[in-house]
Amino acid sequence: MSTINKTTRSWHAGKDLVLFVERMPEGAEKIIKAHGRTHGRHLKVAVIYDSRSSLSKAYVVKHKDLFDELIPCDFSDHKFITKALQPYLDRLLAITCRSEANMMKFRQIIPHVPYLRTPTMDSLSWSTNKLAMRRRFAAWDKSITPAYTIVRDGGKESIKKIKKKIGFPLVVKPTGLAQSILVSLCFHEEELEAALRRTFRTVNRIYRERDSKEEATILVEQFIEGDMYSVDAYVDTRGRITFCPMVWIKTGRAIGFDDFFGYQQMTPTRLTKESVTAAEKVATASIRALGLRSTTAHIEMIRDDNSWKIVEVGARPGGFRVELYKLSYGIDHILNDVLIRIPEKVSVSRRVKGTTAAMKFFAKKEGKLVKIKGLKKAEKLKSFYEVTVNKVPGDTCKFAKNGGTSVFNIILFNKERSELLADIRRLEQMIDIQTVKKTGA
Repeated sequence: MSTINKTTRSWHAGKDLVLFVERMPEGAEKIIKAHGRTHGRHLKVAVIYDSRSSLSKAYVVKHKDLFDELIPCDFSDHKFITKALQPYLDRLLAITCRSEANMMKFRQIIPHVPYLRTPTMDSLSWSTNKLAMRRRFAAWDKSITPAYTIVRDGGKESIKKIKKKIGFPLVVKPTGLAQSILVSLCFHEEELEAALRRTFRTVNRIYRERDSKEEATILVEQFIEGDMYSVDAYVDTRGRITFCPMVWIKTGRAIGFDDFFGYQQMTPTRLTKESVTAAEKVATASIRALGLRSTTAHIEMIRDDNSWKIVEVGARPGGFRVELYKLSYGIDHILNDVLIRIPEKVSVSRRVKGTTAAMKFFAKKEGKLVKIKGLKKAEKLKSFYEVTVNKVPGDTCKFAKNGGTSVFNIILFNKERSELLADIRRLEQMIDIQTVKKTGA
């Protein structure tokens, strides 16, 4: 029997709808429908979104033509979720959530789609809260995670506790915020006190804006000096793991920022096969510790003296992975993320087509954006692939550690690694993000 026939038979009659929680990656509808046509099926895409959120409604209005079904939902009560999903239950083939910010909505939906392959509610909770994640890692294997403690205020007793349990240098990070938002490196007590004040103040403001009843809790962990890497993996319903290629990460700290944002991500890496095997072994332990299944997992790691430590794990694809894996290896990360949830076999090529770099540019000084100089010249580089501008003149620029986001992101690709590295150097020399201190700041 052919693969196509096996796949077609595995799809139950009438199951034609792939459901996205809040957001869908660009081009996903074309990829999914093309896959359906390959197997003689007319697949469709839908989005379930928060009917109370102005941002969610604005997204749907802007992208409504991409979806076959729009499902507004009030997430404030389970009965509303039931009502929103009920007309579609017999059609749902798979459900996916690709953003950390929307993972709790995905968690709320899971009890209402009992016949779909999904991660467990607990595993999503563990993978979105840094403290719960650390506790799971420690319970599974203490060697895979740095030493840590938690504090709920920046008082003298908290400082004393941190110095005794962790020591300097150390990293301060909120337990419930994604990416590198509000992550601070501290080498001495004065830096620690300032970081705790800033972090608690900002986290409490963010929680108020989100109408969250969660108590602000700060994770403080041992700082490990080493190279950062990450990898995405597909975990099937039985826990079998298929790893994608590794990605090297240069943080903002490496280029002079007092910050931990992922400045540059590049693949392929220069890691040996033995190092990759060791990294995948530790990554596997982290996935097992969180009990992840039927999902794409994003694992961030630090390599120090040939040993690997887990920074964090997300039950979602990593940032820029669609472009990094597509350009360098021809891997369709969007499709694979859906296939692992149907479930179907994913396809992961190891054949290198070239080197890809994804870069985030932040202003060197916080303030009001005046001008982005050099961006037009950047688009003429031989390695240029695409750019996404996130801020315009007049917008506020903040560092990631203070809750800010990048001014723009850029993707570069070249078949020759040396030519890509040369273009990265040219790009860094031509870009000048100009800001002015805000009045009253």
